[in-house]
Order: sequence, then C-alpha cells, then structure tokens
Amino acid sequence: MELHGIYVPLVTPFAEDGEVALGALESLARSVLMEGAAGLVALGTTGEPATLSPEEKWQVVEVCARVCRERGARLIVGAGGSDTRQSAAALEELAQVADAALVPVPPFVRPSQDGVLAHFTYLTEHSPVPLVVYHIPYRTGQALEAGTLRRLCRMPGIVGVKLATGSVDEDTIELMGDLPPDFAVLAGEDAFLAPLLALGATGGILASAHLATAQFVELLEDWDKGNLLHARALGHRLAALARAVFAEPNPAVVKAVLAAQGRIPTPAVRLPLLPASETAAARASACLDALSEGP
Repeated sequence: MELHGIYVPLVTPFAEDGEVALGALESLARSVLMEGAAGLVALGTTGEPATLSPEEKWQVVEVCARVCRERGARLIVGAGGSDTRQSAAALEELAQVADAALVPVPPFVRPSQDGVLAHFTYLTEHSPVPLVVYHIPYRTGQALEAGTLRRLCRMPGIVGVKLATGSVDEDTIELMGDLPPDFAVLAGEDAFLAPLLALGATGGILASAHLATAQFVELLEDWDKGNLLHARALGHRLAALARAVFAEPNPAVVKAVLAAQGRIPTPAVRLPLLPASETAAARASACLDALSEGP
C-alpha cells in the first residue's frame, strides 16, 4: 500500500446542542477531498476521539468511509492505545471501512524499546488493515530510538509512520536516509512539512490543511516536480499558518476559523479543551488571508 499525499485529520464538528454535526462533517470531508487531499484521517487527535462515545466514533467513521468511497480516496482511522489486546480488538472492527489504521506508540505505560516492538508485532498479526505508526513522544511519553524506528518500518504490516516529534533531529535524519522501498514517512508536525519533504517524506497528516488544502497539496507537488524556489516560498507561508493554528491546543484554532468561515456550525470543543481565544483565531485568519494573497 503506497501512502502519498496530504491527508486531513478531520475535526469533529459539534452542533449548538453539543451533538456531533454529521452533516457538517460530511460537507467538510467532501470539501477537502475536492481541493486535492489524498485522503482523510478519522478519529485522529484533531478529531477529539477521547471525548466521543463509542456510538459517536462509529458515526464519524461511517461518514468518512462513505465520502472516501465515493471520491476514491483513502481513509485512515485512528485506533489503539495502551492495552495491546484491546488495541487489536479495535483494529479488527476496521476491516470493512478503513484502508489503514493510525496507531500510536503505547501512551502512558512507557514500555521498553523491545516492548514497543512486541506491541506492534502483536497488532500486525491481528489487524485486517495495514498500520501507520503514530510517533508523537510529547503526547505518549515514549521516545523511540532510531534503531527501533528502523525495525518498525521493516515490520510486515506496517506501511508508514506519522512523525510528530517536534523537531527534525538526528534520529529523523538517520531514519529518512535508511528507509525500505514503498515505506511512507508522513509529516505530523504541520510546520515541519517542508523540511521533511526535503528529506524524502511522501506527504503529511496535517490539521492546518483544513484551512489551506490546495496550498498544502501544491507544496507537495512542487517538491515532487523539483520546483524548489516556489516550494520554499510557499513552505514558509504555510509554516506561518501552522504556527498560528497550533498557538493554542489543537483543534481549537482550526475549529474557530472553520466556524467563522461557516464551514462548521460552532467552534465548540469538548472539555478539557477550551475554545480558541479571539486573538489566536484572528492571527490564524490573518495568516490564511496572507497566504491567499500569494508572495
């Protein structure tokens, strides 16, 4: 399975009564795919899955799966957690709806490097869909050594990794220089998309792409075509947007801008998250306006 392109980890819109706004979710899914996104991620961190009931989670997945089928796009579904057996059981439910599952390094328990490898070995043996490892150590509390990452990317059943380490460090450079064929590295930190593309990433899973889908797709195409001067300028402007979007806990700022645009009914997030401040929302909107004006 080849993963290439910009994937949008959809927010979960909420209506005025606090319920999931499924119609708005469907419209949002269609709009980002029409602008060139290669696929969607349902129940990623941006979708606030920790605050959704099991029924709400399944409703979100069903909407995203239907839209992806109609558009011929890929669907990646966030799954997994700290318990290996429960994670495997959750993956088994994705057989008919997902193209792949986005699975974090086990959070909170902080297993050894060998424990992480054993966890993913068990999951690949039980999952009906390929896995994308979600490496985000500042959320999971579990940093992975470069050697562990290299072993994961050569494990049968694992087709990619979402890198969200907060930097482009030596381990990242070492990993990117020693990848197997057809293995995808997807940027998970929006502001680091351009440098990771320069190192060989095949795309990204980017919350900011809700707001500028076509421009993020354009940046990837620039790198693929070797149009580096334009890519550099566009990459800087998109990085500015990303920094504004993540100035407050995700997805509050994204939702505030989407609501101001009329694309979702409210900017609401569920506790313990709080809505974005007016200052943060205005800054992100200003970056978006500057982006649309071009260099």
